[in-house]
Amino acid sequence: MNAPLDTAPLQLKPTKETYDRLQQAYEHFNKGLFEGKLPNALITLQRRKNTYGYFAGARFRNDDGRQADEIALNPATFRERTSKDILATLVHEMVHLWQHHEGEPGRGRYHNREWADKMKALGLQPTDNGAEGGKETGETVGHLIVPAGPFDQAADKLIGREFAIAWKEAPPALGTITRRGRSRA
Repeated sequence: MNAPLDTAPLQLKPTKETYDRLQQAYEHFNKGLFEGKLPNALITLQRRKNTYGYFAGARFRNDDGRQADEIALNPATFRERTSKDILATLVHEMVHLWQHHEGEPGRGRYHNREWADKMKALGLQPTDNGAEGGKETGETVGHLIVPAGPFDQAADKLIGREFAIAWKEAPPALGTITRRGRSRA
């Protein structure tokens, strides 16, 4: 006799849950911080070493020839970070998108003064060293959340409506074998 089929795994929809929430967050911040003026982007999850996320203008094209920018977030960094910190990375990349369409982007990965000024106006303090007083421009620039600033307030409002990053990488189990055949013990 066959055991009854466990349908619980079939009810999980991690792709939909993840991307619907990221789209919800994008729309929330677009409306609240950018006056709803940013075009939608294709939000992707990409594991790029040493980065929380990145922006790429006109990275995608559909069958009709229309283009979409990419905002990539690194899911390998989600487990150690709060939802607010992950959302701050989304907005950091949205500032790059804003600058791509409305301003004068720096060359390559360079975070220029225009970008830094927009970040500060939104309540994200640029820093190249992760601390107050760090350089605000350069190749590798992160940010700090300004307490009670526009981003902080907008993020609190979104999170207050039970928003969360639902899916995060599980910690590696001790003694498991990785794809390269080495134990993680």
